[in-house]
Amino acid sequence: MGKLKTHKGLKKVVNKRQSGSITIGHQGSRHNTGSKTAKANRGFRKRASISKADQSRLKNII
Repeated sequence: MGKLKTHKGLKKVVNKRQSGSITIGHQGSRHNTGSKTAKANRGFRKRASISKADQSRLKNII
């Protein structure tokens, strides 16, 4: 079996930390933020971690 290609769409939205864990932005943070609370908008700025099950599934294509 040869090498797997990098999924370019996924590569643009996730970051891989030095520890190997994968982070992604929060959903709902792109538009219509005026109607959301300030607390929610601040929370969107932080990166979200992907679950262990998803990490093992996605680590080969990043």
